[in-house]
Amino acid sequence: MTNILIVDDEQVERDGLEAILKRNFPDIVIQQAKNGRLAIEVAADFQPDLVFMDIQMPGMNGIEVIEKMKSYHPSLKFILVTAYATFDYAKEAMRLGVVDYLVKPSRVKEIVETVEKVLNQIKTEQQRLEAVKQQENTLQKAMSLFETDVVTQLLFDHVHEVHLEELLEMLDIQATEEKFVISLIVSDGSEVSYSMVREKLSQTGSGWVGALYGRQLPIIVFRKQDQTFRTQATILAKEILSLNTSDKDAGWFVGIGTVYNSLSEITQSYQESLIATRDTSIPRGFQFYEDLPSLVSGFDEETTKQSEQQYFDHIRSGEWDEIFQQIVIIIDRLEQEGAMLNQTQQRVMELFWIASRVLSEMGVESDVPLYSFKSTDYRQLRAETRHLLDRMRELYENHLTSMEADTIQKIKQFIIDHAHEDISLEAVGREVGLSPIYISKIFKEQLGINYINFLTECRIEKAKRLMRDPLKSLKEITFEVGYHDPNYFSKVFKKICHSSPKEYRKNLLSKVE
Repeated sequence: MTNILIVDDEQVERDGLEAILKRNFPDIVIQQAKNGRLAIEVAADFQPDLVFMDIQMPGMNGIEVIEKMKSYHPSLKFILVTAYATFDYAKEAMRLGVVDYLVKPSRVKEIVETVEKVLNQIKTEQQRLEAVKQQENTLQKAMSLFETDVVTQLLFDHVHEVHLEELLEMLDIQATEEKFVISLIVSDGSEVSYSMVREKLSQTGSGWVGALYGRQLPIIVFRKQDQTFRTQATILAKEILSLNTSDKDAGWFVGIGTVYNSLSEITQSYQESLIATRDTSIPRGFQFYEDLPSLVSGFDEETTKQSEQQYFDHIRSGEWDEIFQQIVIIIDRLEQEGAMLNQTQQRVMELFWIASRVLSEMGVESDVPLYSFKSTDYRQLRAETRHLLDRMRELYENHLTSMEADTIQKIKQFIIDHAHEDISLEAVGREVGLSPIYISKIFKEQLGINYINFLTECRIEKAKRLMRDPLKSLKEITFEVGYHDPNYFSKVFKKICHSSPKEYRKNLLSKVE
């Protein structure tokens, strides 16, 4: 349906033109205005696609009205209507983008042909705008998937092997040098809020949201230079917590890591953010890592960080004896310092919490184990700790056993089959029942290549095959292999093949001939 506004100070002219238009163009809606001021008011609500504008009217003349309307509706089309065969306003009308004009009195055939031409022009522009809009929506969706995978790769993989620069360019986000990580722990059933958190970060442009695995959501946050770190993190944590529409008592919790300059250190900030969630009973709902007492007092900062790193590494590698030894060392030290038994037990519970969060990365969902009774001495505490840790170990080993031997091959084949789609680690994870982070880990370990590079290779190999068909354009091939931007495809192709798609195809087809 096309909206047409007729602006003329003569009633008979307006009615006559409306009758002609209705008789020849059934899919139009028409409104009238008898002067320029009224036309501007009507246009604000009616939103016309085309305006017939008389030149000579009392008050504002047609040119003045067009200039005013154009400032609010730049794409609006105008057909000037004048009683003078000599068109004195031609130069000004052209400057304002008027598409055509009619001289009163006009023949019906002339009016119909002029309107047909302009309506076709409007239809073509609308189709072009709709195509652009759809392409932007598709690109936005693809960038969202990229963003999630980039976070996963940065936090859990080998950042130097990712096409990071190209991905950052695609995401169109100006990443600041300083960054920190926050880990959001959501309550069960809060998965629907995931998109709300993504939208919040997208609106502020202040960070990248990773994949939701289990109840955890990692977010890389870019430092704002006009705020202190603590102010920025506090405001963001409160904004995210305000999105919790579920049972407030169940609560969300935000752990906040410290700021690092290098991307290679961002994993450290992530681990700190997880440690900062070790006590989720804090009423305000968020905690800074830097405010926490160390798990074991008496060590310097470097030793403490090394110990934390070892703890994470042991869990991810399934080194349960080493985990137990590390916990026993902490128990021994607290005992030597004269700590109360219940305080030590609480500290060990916090270590179990961290272990359960790290296991969650791998898709091993386990509740934090609880002591079945209150230990009366340190010997009992060590024995019960061993027992609880064995239960976690059993869950971990059961998870490994449940994985089929050919899981990695299934993952590989799924990516090959769906490389032309907007697939993400989350999509692959849903297909094989594993967490995106764990897939990223085993993919690299077992195939020696990270996920994004493998996906890129699949697409480029398919592009090479499609280039053998001279009837396919490079733009068609771009979309067929899974890219949304020919320029980006060309850049990636050149990086891998050391020649542009055009050059590669030229050489390929010349050999065939």
